[in-house]
Amino acid sequence: MRIIIFLVLLFSSTLSFSQRNEFGIGIGGFNYAGDLMRGYQIENVKPGVVGYYRMNLDNIFSLRASLTGGWIGGTDENPIDAFAVRRQGSFQSTIVEISGILEYNFLDFKGEDVGIRWSPYFFFGIGGFTFFGGDQDLNGSSTVQLAIPFGGGFKYAINPNITLNLEIGVRKLFFDHLDGFSDGDITNKNYQYGNKYDNDWYNFVGFSVSYLIWDIPCPYDFY
Repeated sequence: MRIIIFLVLLFSSTLSFSQRNEFGIGIGGFNYAGDLMRGYQIENVKPGVVGYYRMNLDNIFSLRASLTGGWIGGTDENPIDAFAVRRQGSFQSTIVEISGILEYNFLDFKGEDVGIRWSPYFFFGIGGFTFFGGDQDLNGSSTVQLAIPFGGGFKYAINPNITLNLEIGVRKLFFDHLDGFSDGDITNKNYQYGNKYDNDWYNFVGFSVSYLIWDIPCPYDFY
C-alpha cells in the first residue's frame, strides 16, 4: 500500500510539472518611433523573426527567453513638422535583441478541467539589443544598449501540444541614437539633429507557434 501511495504521489508530482518546457518560432515586424517618426506607422514596419524558450511555472505564470532579429528604420519622407521638412533624414539597420520576460496569463486555459482554449496575457521583462549595418551618426555611443520590453498578447491552444501566440510588444529605451539624430549644434542651421531629451523607442508585433514538450513517464515503464 505504501508503495502504491508513493507511486501515485510521484506520478501526480510529475503531472504538475509536465507542461514546463515550451519552444516557439515566429515572424513579425519591427517599428521605430523617435525623432523622425511618431507612434506606430504601419507603412514603416520592417520584417523580423523570433525564437524563444518558455518555462511554464504553472498555468498562470511563465518565464520566457527570446531571441529576436530583423530590420528597423525610419524616414522624414512624411515630415512630422517644419523642422523635419528641412532635415529629410533617414536610417535603416539590422537589429538583434535578447530578452528575459515574465508572462501572466489572465485565464487558466491550460488547466485540465477548464472549458476554454484561449487567454489574453501581459508580459514585462528586461533585455538588450544591438544594431549594425547603418550609416547613422552615433556620436560615440555604443551599439549595444538596454531595453525594457512590455506589452500583451493572445494565446490559443490548438491542442495540448501546440499554441498560437499573437503579441504586441513595446521597448522602452534609454538611448537616443538609434536613428542617428539626437543633440547637435543648434547654432548650425543644417537641421541634422533631433531632440536629445526624447529617447527613441521601438516595438515588435509578432505571430508565433509554440510546441509544448510533455514530460510524462510512459505507463508501460512501471511493468
